[in-house]
Amino acid sequence: MFGISTYCLHRSPLDEALDRIIGKTDMVEVMDDGPHFLESAAILESYNARFFFHAPCRSVNIASSLEPIRRASVEVLGQCFDVAAEVNAPVVIHPGYFTWRDEQPRALFQFKKSLSELHGLANERSVTFFIENMGNWDYFFIRHPSELSLLEGYGLALDIGHAHLNGCLAEFLEVPIAHFHLHDNNGKEDSHAPVGGGTIDFAPVMRAVQKNGVVPIIEVETFEGVLTSIVALQKMSMNHTG
Repeated sequence: MFGISTYCLHRSPLDEALDRIIGKTDMVEVMDDGPHFLESAAILESYNARFFFHAPCRSVNIASSLEPIRRASVEVLGQCFDVAAEVNAPVVIHPGYFTWRDEQPRALFQFKKSLSELHGLANERSVTFFIENMGNWDYFFIRHPSELSLLEGYGLALDIGHAHLNGCLAEFLEVPIAHFHLHDNNGKEDSHAPVGGGTIDFAPVMRAVQKNGVVPIIEVETFEGVLTSIVALQKMSMNHTG
């Protein structure tokens, strides 16, 4: 079984995206950003599905060296936790970034401070959150397995495409993983291509999925790409079984 992110239909209204996606799976990750940003879970309550949330990230930086921006970012994620709690949805968050190399120590301090605050907010709402590894943008935290100690026991949302961009997918697959994002790329650009449309070997990925007992989320650019990915992964599973 595979879940699907609403990212593939992020230009469509959320209700239209859900209507199409829930025809293919009953596990959906809502890209809680842009046209799919939610102020309440009312729209989700009419659907018979299990939901995950991908918290807002485009204007959010929980590692900002500017304290007002960091506080506002935590507040935005707290509001996402509020909505997620209404439908018992775990939440995926981004770890934040630093603008200048000299700011990295300060940004790291801010990141840890934000995690502590988010931990308290999540506990108050009985919400689970996972932290996603980032792609080959050298100003982000959590790009390589060597940084996982920064997560301080929080669950890892392993983005397969991001790990491939950093050349460390095999190492990430060896650690405990709480959540998966599946998409492909050529090792250079974060294209969110369909499975089979890039250079990732998904056989070890799917072994890790099985080992961790997690239903992965397909997070590709288009709905057609989602369907192509499902076929490719199902074919891979049948070949492995055979």
